[in-house]
Amino acid sequence: MDDYPLLNLFWTMLWLFLWVLWFFLLFKIITDIFRDHSMSGWGKAGWLIFVIILPFLGVFIYLIARGKSMAERDAKQMKESEAAFQDYVRKTAGTGGGGGSADELHKLAALKDKGDITQEEFDRAKAKLLA
Repeated sequence: MDDYPLLNLFWTMLWLFLWVLWFFLLFKIITDIFRDHSMSGWGKAGWLIFVIILPFLGVFIYLIARGKSMAERDAKQMKESEAAFQDYVRKTAGTGGGGGSADELHKLAALKDKGDITQEEFDRAKAKLLA
């Protein structure tokens, strides 16, 4: 390590970082090509060949030509993922409009308190809900 100065170490780290960043960008563009449903199969094949054969030029031209729509597709995918997650949480928590078992137990207790159902009917319904 004596013959490798600190500045050369920083320079090497910078180049390594840029190399990793380049591959991240390349893979991001390749996934965007396949994710775009508005592009035909031949268009996808053409962009993919262009990006693989001439990577630097292909990536830069893709970003210039389709960068805005790439960001829109990312935003759309994020919204769809968030909506799916929220739907899953609502369904799992039991608050998706139909009410959960805690809500049903509360309604059963209110019916029992009003005298509309007997204690035996309450116990059977409660066992059915908790099963």
